[in-house]
Amino acid sequence: MRIEKLADMNLERLTRKSYGNDAELEQRVSDILRRVRQEGDEALYQLTEKFDRVNLRKAGLRVSPQEIEYAYAQVDDQFLATVRQAKENIYTYHEKQKRTSWFDAKEDGTVLGQLILPLKRVGIYVPGGTAAYPSSVLMNAVPAVVAGVEEIVMVSPPRADGTLLPEVLVAAAEAGVTEIYKVGGAQGIAALAYGTKEIAQVDKITGPGNIYVTLAKKQVFGTVDIDMLAGPSEILILADETARPEELAADLLSQAEHDRLASAILVSPDRALLEKTVEEVERQLADLPRVEIARSAWKQYGAAILVKDLDEGMALANKIAPEHFELVVAEPFCWLGRVRNAGAVFLGRFSPEPVGDYFAGPNHVLPTGGTARFYSPLNVDTFMKKVSVINYSENALNRDAESIAHFARREGLEAHARAVEARKK
Repeated sequence: MRIEKLADMNLERLTRKSYGNDAELEQRVSDILRRVRQEGDEALYQLTEKFDRVNLRKAGLRVSPQEIEYAYAQVDDQFLATVRQAKENIYTYHEKQKRTSWFDAKEDGTVLGQLILPLKRVGIYVPGGTAAYPSSVLMNAVPAVVAGVEEIVMVSPPRADGTLLPEVLVAAAEAGVTEIYKVGGAQGIAALAYGTKEIAQVDKITGPGNIYVTLAKKQVFGTVDIDMLAGPSEILILADETARPEELAADLLSQAEHDRLASAILVSPDRALLEKTVEEVERQLADLPRVEIARSAWKQYGAAILVKDLDEGMALANKIAPEHFELVVAEPFCWLGRVRNAGAVFLGRFSPEPVGDYFAGPNHVLPTGGTARFYSPLNVDTFMKKVSVINYSENALNRDAESIAHFARREGLEAHARAVEARKK
């Protein structure tokens, strides 16, 4: 990979990846959703056998208590302790986000307010495929628990033997998931959105997945709510001469190994740092277990960009709006106030991205594909809804009736006006 100046960069190559605009894929997903809606559990059995080569009639659609008990027996003490500490960190962080209902009493007797209520039943999707993600279980379920959600339903594609990874099941049990089903893909999303005899409909679906999952979430939005449309993982690092090439390379590859469409971008005004980091990436790639995935992502969506100074680098970062943004500079807090668009910001060389992925506490379900311009990370508010409260007094209605009726008539809604005037003295 050569070092490219910002003026010579084709940023569209890095920022305009396809996140699901393929008409054929859209139709394929639509057909799956329709089948599940019409055929229910029978469609789940047939589609899981087709896509995952698993007979759910034999393996069981719902994970049993015995399967969870067996999963605990298969994980080691260190993993269990790590999950419990991570859960505590995530819970503590998200607990600070929780808001309460409020009321405002006016002198005229009017009371206005807002009820802030948890959703009753939510579904979380946990990916399978090329990797398993017990961390995603924690990041989706724990904020829902903090919010006060009563029923947390998890779906995840089964392994070839008809089971889910023990680590995923243990994380789900520890996090407070109340139901677990061995079904993934668009069919899993359909089951959550429409409900079947076995899986009751949820109010909202959260959690990332592959393109089929993303398109399915897009199509069921409106029937249920969703968190966001997640695309491939991203990292952008803005670094100065104080950064260490071997650390930067490791951080870039930590995202490149996720997915062939993942992007890993290094931005710096220091050409020597860029060159050494690119060399270090190639060296570290050689013995990476997921080398083929990481090399493909690095080749297609990796970049080492030379900017004039950190100001230009910061402007570029805000334009790209990365999912993960590392500020590996001498005084990172001095630059934090300049951040406008990012899913999560990692300050300094001792805050590598995996710290946020697993353990620190902030959520790792983050906006991708430039949507950090307007989306937030998954949080407690994701699992809550707001209800407006209006208690007008007689005096207030008499005072405002004429204005309200006038407004209604200007909109051509006579019955609205009369509903107010019927109460006026």
